[in-house]
Amino acid sequence: MKVEDALPLLNQSCQIPLRDLFGQMPSNPRINKGKIGQMLMQYIGLELDSNLTDFEDGELKTNKADRNGNPLETMWITQISERIDDYLSVPPKDFKQTALYHKIKSLVFLPICKSAENPGDWFFTSCHYLYLPDDPFMATCLERDYRRVCGLLRNHIEDGHDGMIHTSSAQFIQVRSKDNKPYNPIWSNLYGQMVSNKNHGFYFKKEFMQYVIRQPAFSAV
Repeated sequence: MKVEDALPLLNQSCQIPLRDLFGQMPSNPRINKGKIGQMLMQYIGLELDSNLTDFEDGELKTNKADRNGNPLETMWITQISERIDDYLSVPPKDFKQTALYHKIKSLVFLPICKSAENPGDWFFTSCHYLYLPDDPFMATCLERDYRRVCGLLRNHIEDGHDGMIHTSSAQFIQVRSKDNKPYNPIWSNLYGQMVSNKNHGFYFKKEFMQYVIRQPAFSAV
């Protein structure tokens, strides 16, 4: 499925209580935070697979927000462990050749309001689409942020007290830990050592979602 085929369905999914949208709610949506996103994918006809992106030409994300769609949390993008040396090399791998770029180049996201006590009353507030080649400002900012974050990760290893990577933030993106026990350490062939005792990933900061939802050209498709 391509993004353009899914956008009408996703837009029609907004402002509808999840119990009415999906018909049946999972038993633990507060614990399994990814379950609602999976249900949305299945609702529009996407398969749950291990492909790099959800659509043939883009990615689908949800993020916790208030009733007006303003973000309340950061947004998970992708893990870094399998490609850690792409980000630690000098210079780092070209931004447009990274898995990170391919995950966010064409991005649809739906803020979800979870303020109600009953998950069946939760709802997607709106649908937004960002295509980076059509937004040179954000594309430039994210490439700059990417290089900044990569530099910070190297600095943690080379100059830090423990030789490990730690939370590294720029204007719109950051890298921080994302893992559950038993933890998955990260090994760098470039440095020949363990650079983290647990997995890490790229996240969008709230500032990114705030930017996108305020752009008329990319809002309320």
